[in-house]
Amino acid sequence: MYKIAVLVFSLFLVVAILTPAAARPTMAQEGATTWICPEGYEGQTLSVYGWATYIGSNTIPDFEELCGVTVQYDVTDGNENTLTRLREGNPGWDVIVITDYIVQTMVEQELLIPINYDLIPNWANIGDTFKGRSYDPENTYTIPYQWGTTGVGYNIEAVGEITSWEQVWEHDGPVSWPEDLRFMIGVGLQMLGYDPNTKDEDEIAEAAEYLVEKGSNVVAITPDDGQVLLAGGNVDIALEYSGDILQIIQECECDDFGYALPEEGANIFIDNLAIPTDAPNPDLANVFIDYILDPQVGADISNEIGYGTPNQAALDQGLILEEYLNNGITYPDEETMARLWTVDANTDIEEAYIDAWDQITIFIGQ
Repeated sequence: MYKIAVLVFSLFLVVAILTPAAARPTMAQEGATTWICPEGYEGQTLSVYGWATYIGSNTIPDFEELCGVTVQYDVTDGNENTLTRLREGNPGWDVIVITDYIVQTMVEQELLIPINYDLIPNWANIGDTFKGRSYDPENTYTIPYQWGTTGVGYNIEAVGEITSWEQVWEHDGPVSWPEDLRFMIGVGLQMLGYDPNTKDEDEIAEAAEYLVEKGSNVVAITPDDGQVLLAGGNVDIALEYSGDILQIIQECECDDFGYALPEEGANIFIDNLAIPTDAPNPDLANVFIDYILDPQVGADISNEIGYGTPNQAALDQGLILEEYLNNGITYPDEETMARLWTVDANTDIEEAYIDAWDQITIFIGQ
């Protein structure tokens, strides 16, 4: 069933990003947004908890200036850790960035509050493909932010060309894995011929054993900076998020690095903006989300960080760089999309995945 769901998603997605292609310029029309901040927020403070290298360099400063507010942006160390911290009580966050599969768990445990759409007219800019996803069917609690894939970043001179996961396991050189337990265990499951979202504890345990066996070349498990190790020459291969690898490819201005989605399959994800329970400033949080959904603001973020945008208005207005649309990384082609899988919420077997990951990290010597 998961393969069918991903295929439907991919077909809609390809249609969305290819329309209307004729209207797109070769360069993005980067510039100041026309978004206007509602009155009454001057002097207030907003706390945002998101991923590193996952927001535009001007996104926060521009919002602060437009609204006359102060924004604190702290860096998350993973979905599971965000979940754990919220279970202990919101430490003061107003907006968080969370990945699709963790949403259902947070909703069930009453860790998120509903979005106030009266304050978010720019919701209309989000493409239909990204609305009403299974983890939040009515988008009661989440707003799509960015989407991407998790695959293989590599040094071309050291590795050659990557097409298969077997090449990653067999490489005679240093490799890093991400601290992304559902992705990594999902890869192990798929390589064994199982559903990457299985609820079978024996299959999960078998996938853990498989990864331990294949992890002899792993020198680091990183929270969100495997690309730094790759760029610095500390590893030859970094299993990482598409935009993070694309960023080092661009910064290098060289032909040293590549990114692959192995032929056996890989992960596609949608990250979301949400407002946690007991947020100190939920109204300003909703206003910030509306600002993010402005076509120019959203395009500037995606053009800087290299992830796919769910903002159909930004695509339709030709604000996304042509090089991203055509690089095969940010927006994979239909054939590639068909072999990607999403991570589903498995709240009733969450502990089995966590326990399996703990065993993996112990045995491969994190």
